Amino acid sequence: MFWALHEGLPRQSAGSDATTRRLLELAGLLPDRPRALDIGCGPGRASLVLARVARADVTAVDLHHPFLAELRHSAAASGLGGWIRPVLASMTDLPCPDGAFDLVWAEGSAYIMGFAAALRAWRRLLAPAGVLVVSEPVWTVDDPAPPARAFWDTVYPLRTVAATADVARAAGYEVVATFQQPDSDWWAEYYDPLSARLDQAERTGLGTAAGRAALDSCRAEITLRRTHGADYGYMGFVLRPRPS
Repeated sequence: MFWALHEGLPRQSAGSDATTRRLLELAGLLPDRPRALDIGCGPGRASLVLARVARADVTAVDLHHPFLAELRHSAAASGLGGWIRPVLASMTDLPCPDGAFDLVWAEGSAYIMGFAAALRAWRRLLAPAGVLVVSEPVWTVDDPAPPARAFWDTVYPLRTVAATADVARAAGYEVVATFQQPDSDWWAEYYDPLSARLDQAERTGLGTAAGRAALDSCRAEITLRRTHGADYGYMGFVLRPRPS
């Protein structure tokens, strides 16, 4: 039911092409035709922007084959098929040599490993002057509302921006820049299409108790964003490894 609700959506987490472009600007000067790795790429919206705007050779990694098939189609339709290489692999066991990338990108995916573990594991992938761009959900207020705290403490405990930056520094990085994604990133290409998908699932029938539970969970998450969205958000971090 999870895949049925999410497949074919523009994105699998909060984001926008505008945010990807902004984070790319904050990443600073890159080599000509940089080597980029998009980890947990989903249907590949960030990969398309990296190839089109940065003229990057993009290795796009995900574990869900339909997402990679969708990316292949989108890349070919955009004339970017020669710039993007989809790879079926786990972010915990990336088939990539050390120092292979000028840019490692992870929008809305590092939470799968956990922020600290992901940063430690991916550091080896960066070339000497490479940059890691990663987004992470964070608390944006000092005292989140109890419903927001209860939800996130259950699914993925959040830190403040300062505490998240400290985790990056402890993992051996310099925090070059941060960018708080706008609230619109949660809606136009994520929760609004997902809401329409949930309505469709209601009309066609869910079939099982597990299907109902998945739908109710998605609706509760969307409702939380509407009522307490000011308490949390995605923060983009631009990171460079400190010299050993």
